[in-house]
Amino acid sequence: MSLSKPLIAFTTCALIIGASGVCAWASEDPSEVVAEIGGKKITRAEFEQKESAKLLSARYKYYQSERQALDDMIDDEVLKQQADREHVSVDQLLENHVRRVVAVPTDEQLRVFYEGMKTDQPYEAVKDQIRESLLHVRTDRAETAYIKSLREQDSAQILLAPPRMNVQVGDAPVRGPRNAPVTVIEFADYQCPYCQKINPDLKRLDQDFPGKIAFVFKDFPLPIHNHAAKAAEASRCARDQGKYWEYHDLLFENKELDKEQLDQNARELKLDQARFDSCLASGKEAAGVEKDVAEGTALGITQTPGFFVNGHFFLGALPYATLRDLIQQQLAAADKAAGANTRASR
Repeated sequence: MSLSKPLIAFTTCALIIGASGVCAWASEDPSEVVAEIGGKKITRAEFEQKESAKLLSARYKYYQSERQALDDMIDDEVLKQQADREHVSVDQLLENHVRRVVAVPTDEQLRVFYEGMKTDQPYEAVKDQIRESLLHVRTDRAETAYIKSLREQDSAQILLAPPRMNVQVGDAPVRGPRNAPVTVIEFADYQCPYCQKINPDLKRLDQDFPGKIAFVFKDFPLPIHNHAAKAAEASRCARDQGKYWEYHDLLFENKELDKEQLDQNARELKLDQARFDSCLASGKEAAGVEKDVAEGTALGITQTPGFFVNGHFFLGALPYATLRDLIQQQLAAADKAAGANTRASR
């Protein structure tokens, strides 16, 4: 990051983690009494430990609202700064860099769009409406791209942190060094299309940040997916033969999760088929899957995929750029902490 560029840094109240692993706002006292019933006092720490799942979900929704408001504020600020540099109003800035450069749809493009419409109205009756609609979409996209370029130019940096929980790796499989500065714990379902969609991006992160990330996978098969739990058991049977991550990736790539495909995956990886079949038929791995589900439920996971990145909670198939920025943010925080520790030891 160039120090000559203005840095837009916004922060929110920090989160602290108590010994119980329960997330609390830094401005709140864990020993604060929040209720009293028949002489029994309930402290904030007790309350948050018992209701951590509900609170995590609520705080994540609040974080999403905060993040949207913050993004809007940053967009307004970078536009204002650029307008000041060019000595024009924000409206004139957008006119110069967005509206004037957006191409007006041609008649051929309008007709192509019209052919795809389900309407009984003649082309001439809706032509102007189509043109206005397409121009609006193009202008919105151009404005978004322009603002993105300004944010990059001004090194706009998001420091707003999502809610955080203390999640243990335990005996879950880990891809990458266990002592990596960033730990990504994923709760996912092999039959979930969003989990399937994000898996290549997670592997790409591993390539873009070699040796910097420990990826941890925990099973969270949803009840609506009838093959997901058995697929999770199959991956654990493959782990018994040292092929967990290879089998894990095949499950997401092939998407078919019936018994025939589970066996085909085992053959492709040259597993001991008899041993694999015996493991899967015995159901001995079901308890481990159920343990992951119980842990995820206690943490507040209700959908997949759910992520804890150095404890910070995120939900859904995030865009790769968001994932990358998040990892960079955590690496920067780790470097800063390491620098502070070095100075303190001198």
